[in-house]
Amino acid sequence: MRKILIIGGTGYTGANVAAEAVARGHRVASYSRSAPKDPVEGVEYTHGAADDAVRLVPGQDAVVATLSPRGDLVGRLLGLYQDIAAAADATGARLIVIGGFSSLRPAPGEPRFAEGEVPEQFRTEAREMDAIREWLTSAAPASLDWTLISPAAGYGSWAAGERTGTYRVGGDVALYDEQGGSEISGADFALAVVDEIERDAHPRAHISIAY
Repeated sequence: MRKILIIGGTGYTGANVAAEAVARGHRVASYSRSAPKDPVEGVEYTHGAADDAVRLVPGQDAVVATLSPRGDLVGRLLGLYQDIAAAADATGARLIVIGGFSSLRPAPGEPRFAEGEVPEQFRTEAREMDAIREWLTSAAPASLDWTLISPAAGYGSWAAGERTGTYRVGGDVALYDEQGGSEISGADFALAVVDEIERDAHPRAHISIAY
């Protein structure tokens, strides 16, 4: 059993990860801005300002950061994640950061999607999330145990899908199926996240998850 803190644990990704982790017998704490509408039995919920999440890191085995640079976090998420990373590093907790699809490459050696012509409504978020990837891969402390996980392009509450119990793991190049699609359900993405927490198969690496 591991002690897992999910920052943003009432959001789409966080709630799925919480449900998967509790089902496997882990001790799960969720921190978010507000109380959950549909609490997961067995999860310990705390809510408050995003900046206060750092205080809950000590004593955890793993911290899953699922926030997005939206609302009052626009322009501030990298700094917050750096504070969370420092707390995780100081206490020996594993840091799992949920990134964006835009931080992946369309093909080996090609620029990342975030570096190209991202639609205006997604541009700020994509580039802020990619700044977090850049910091983790080039400037994070060498002692920090982190993994950055990007979902498929067709991932989100608008395409929740169903649990199949299967997924593929790739690197920083986007995964596509034989029909050219890039999808993963919320339940199967959570499965991959908790598998990574348990197996520690990709330390200090950026990976992608899709069918």
